[in-house]
Amino acid sequence: MSTWMRANKGFLMFLLLFGVFRTAVADWNPIPSASMRPNLLEGDVVFVNRLAFNLKVPLTDIVLQRLGEPQRGDIVTFSSPKDGTRLIKRIIALPGDTVEMRDERLVINGQPAQYTALDTAPETIAHVGQLTAQRVRERNATEQHRIQVLPQITGAARSFSPVTVPPDHFMMLGDNRDNSADSRYFGFVPRELLIGKAERILVSANIDEHWQPRLQRFGMKLE
Repeated sequence: MSTWMRANKGFLMFLLLFGVFRTAVADWNPIPSASMRPNLLEGDVVFVNRLAFNLKVPLTDIVLQRLGEPQRGDIVTFSSPKDGTRLIKRIIALPGDTVEMRDERLVINGQPAQYTALDTAPETIAHVGQLTAQRVRERNATEQHRIQVLPQITGAARSFSPVTVPPDHFMMLGDNRDNSADSRYFGFVPRELLIGKAERILVSANIDEHWQPRLQRFGMKLE
């Protein structure tokens, strides 16, 4: 074994440095579910900047230094506070914000978000079938982005009473509001569980069409 390691020390060093790079500097994240539709699709692979917010000890949640402040509207990857699963959602509320939802409409610090209907699109839900998603542009005081809702789904968490985000925590929501397990189900996300900021789509393939490349999405910046 020692002879093999000496003969391959260059390759082993490359693997070590590559591992450090992926766990501390930059990473990529495949999109496995529909929770961020219409902005992220299953089959997208996004670039994640791990140095956007924190410098961490590789392979841990130990923060060595804060490098930037998360902003409302950022799409981020993080470890679920419920079970540690890596998730990707949008930051909706910052520490100190008071937020509520009334029939799909957000109110942040007393200011209702504004909504403009865009278009519709089909979406297939397991054990439910094909539904029609209504796509909407959501605007608040600092940013805007597209979301979608699925009025046909029963039991979705479309309303919640006002809550205030604790210090060093964030509220996360999926853009596919009626088909997303997010802070409405697992609570606020501590800052140390943030992994990085998703900045753009690296590559994309249509998983329902034999993984055909979606070339128009390559390099697309996220909104």
